[in-house]
Amino acid sequence: MKKLTCITVLMLTVLLSCKKEPENLTVLKGDFVYHDGAAILQTDSEIYGVLITDKTEELNTKAKKHKNEPTDMVQVEVKGKIVNKKDDKILWENKVEIVEILDVKPAPKEENNVIKLGNQ
Repeated sequence: MKKLTCITVLMLTVLLSCKKEPENLTVLKGDFVYHDGAAILQTDSEIYGVLITDKTEELNTKAKKHKNEPTDMVQVEVKGKIVNKKDDKILWENKVEIVEILDVKPAPKEENNVIKLGNQ
């Protein structure tokens, strides 16, 4: 009986001590821009509307260090949850909720060409 109790306690301890990992997280690499309350992440194969969360704001703060203009894109690597739910503000079919920021770096100079119109 003691053996059964010890095994049961041990099994419960192991099961309860395991951390629950977030489900369905995807690593995404691409160009990120956040301007005027809207954010997108463009990968090689898809464009995602980014849900605005505290992590998005943190990513934007890190991205600002690599921008010359507010509309400049930066290269990022993030871990996020892809969702397809309807949103009143984000009209992209695919949306991503950023969960973890892995890397932020400036876009290569040749890919960051901006055409300016008017007197600036």
